[in-house]
Amino acid sequence: MPTNTENDDHHPQAAPPGTADTTTRSALRTGLIAGAFASVASTIALSVCGRYEAGSSSAPTNAISHWVWDRKALFQRSPSLRHTLLGYVIHHGSATFWAVLYAWLHANRRPAQSVPAALSGAGVAAATACAVDYLATPRRLKPGFEHHLSRTAMVAVYASFALGLALGCAVANRPARR
Repeated sequence: MPTNTENDDHHPQAAPPGTADTTTRSALRTGLIAGAFASVASTIALSVCGRYEAGSSSAPTNAISHWVWDRKALFQRSPSLRHTLLGYVIHHGSATFWAVLYAWLHANRRPAQSVPAALSGAGVAAATACAVDYLATPRRLKPGFEHHLSRTAMVAVYASFALGLALGCAVANRPARR
């Protein structure tokens, strides 16, 4: 009579380290963590730059909700669940997408990256995200915060995204304590 062990058909063993399944799970884990860091860091930059340049800390994040609410969202300056929360959720999802892609392609390499290499890689990822956002994306799906921010502020937002991405990957990939 068979017993329920890790090797029986009902309880398959986990994939050995280094397999595609392990790499994918690791990239998802790293991407979720790094995406959260990148999203928060770039949202802080959006808020600070929006306050300084547009007189509203929520206008740039509100503008992201134009994906759902069309052009009306571009003119919303006050914080609201309808625009600010939805704008943040869309932004967070986008940041997570880029972070998972980055982790899958680059950040989960062993041995661990040096700080300059991690910052450089995250900078390339942020520049790629920016290029896709503004050169390859239809106007309806562009971020929208460009309606409130100068190019200098946009650089600050994407640089903050890169810093958050690098920091998030470092946190996700740090060795476990024993």
